[in-house]
Amino acid sequence: MRKLVSRLLALSFFGLSVAWASDWPRFLGPNADGTSPETGINKDWKAKPPKELWRITLGDDGYAGPSVAAGKLYIVDHKGAEDVVRAVDVATGKDVWTFAYPDKVKKVYTYGFAVATPTYDNGKLYTASRFAVLHCLDAEKGTKLWSRDLKKEFKGKRRNESKFDWGYAESPRIDGDRLIFCPGGPGAAMVVLDKNSGMDIWRGGGDDQAGYGSTAIGMIGGKKQYVSFGGVGLFGVDAEKGELLWRYQWETEWDVNTATPIIIGDTVFISSGYAHGCALLSIAGNKAEKVWQNQYLQEHFSTPLLSGGYIYGVGDPNKLICLDPKTGKLMWSQAGFGKGSVIALDEVLITLNGGTGDVAMVKIDPEKYQELGRFKPLGGESWTAPIVADGKLYVRNHTALVCLDLR
Repeated sequence: MRKLVSRLLALSFFGLSVAWASDWPRFLGPNADGTSPETGINKDWKAKPPKELWRITLGDDGYAGPSVAAGKLYIVDHKGAEDVVRAVDVATGKDVWTFAYPDKVKKVYTYGFAVATPTYDNGKLYTASRFAVLHCLDAEKGTKLWSRDLKKEFKGKRRNESKFDWGYAESPRIDGDRLIFCPGGPGAAMVVLDKNSGMDIWRGGGDDQAGYGSTAIGMIGGKKQYVSFGGVGLFGVDAEKGELLWRYQWETEWDVNTATPIIIGDTVFISSGYAHGCALLSIAGNKAEKVWQNQYLQEHFSTPLLSGGYIYGVGDPNKLICLDPKTGKLMWSQAGFGKGSVIALDEVLITLNGGTGDVAMVKIDPEKYQELGRFKPLGGESWTAPIVADGKLYVRNHTALVCLDLR
């Protein structure tokens, strides 16, 4: 520790900036807000686009998201009749271990198999299949610690799943010693498990059938709440007891409520695609009331982020949007980001065009769109949000994942 402190002091003395590295251990990053705390990245992509370090081939033909922690990239791949959890050495791109479990059902349309992002927490890895089968693995060795079939156990459903069913897309959320997941069963819109044993802590949240998004955690009205989308509505749950506190009807075409809600004080920002739009809800006691609603941001499936008091997101029809969440005012929009996504770090956005695979760097500025460069690391349809960890950018398409140097 003394050597590390001395080195940092020396760097500071000579006027060099110290860039702190960070993992991306779960869906939406270290703070579950789509933002990395890293600094010191290369911002001149026009003169020096990110260099490829390695790439791996994927067999799921889909959209499973990666996470990075403790020197490994984690992702749920697919081979034959099995989902395959892979731990990849971030230095070499080589598999460290794999763990497989059965998924014999044919993929849905062109959407692959599992799509949830693995969650790393304190040496354990938590994964969710498209049928809400959860696994807890030793993140170092890949051995199973426990598993639960939440769809079967809690009789989980989604509306109209007999006509179309894209499967569960929610990523497990950890809160202290708790794991949160929404199977969407009777009296079990949401369940909380002990993350170490997998045993039930509570089931609750009412009877909402499952949506496709992940859970947000925050203080609303002085009470800690878990906020999540069901198939046709948003609901808030008492984090301690599982009691349904409030609910807001939000019914979209195909029941696609996918973007994770953003809690802003005692308000919640939500957005959905299929021409439904976005809204800010004010939460007071057991009531959720609309402050405003418009169609500026139509998040088809990616999650927007809040930075400097403004919302940035990519939605239909093919636009990157900046808006003021207090009023719903559109600050600016930029075309050319079809079914893409956005993350933030070091005062910039990294945005993905989901249709072409173009990755662009954009300055975080509510006044105007300022692009700092773009490149195409893989190309082709790429609906999975990129992630950043320890100075590296990770991007995937249907068949491959690439690791790129951001320094």
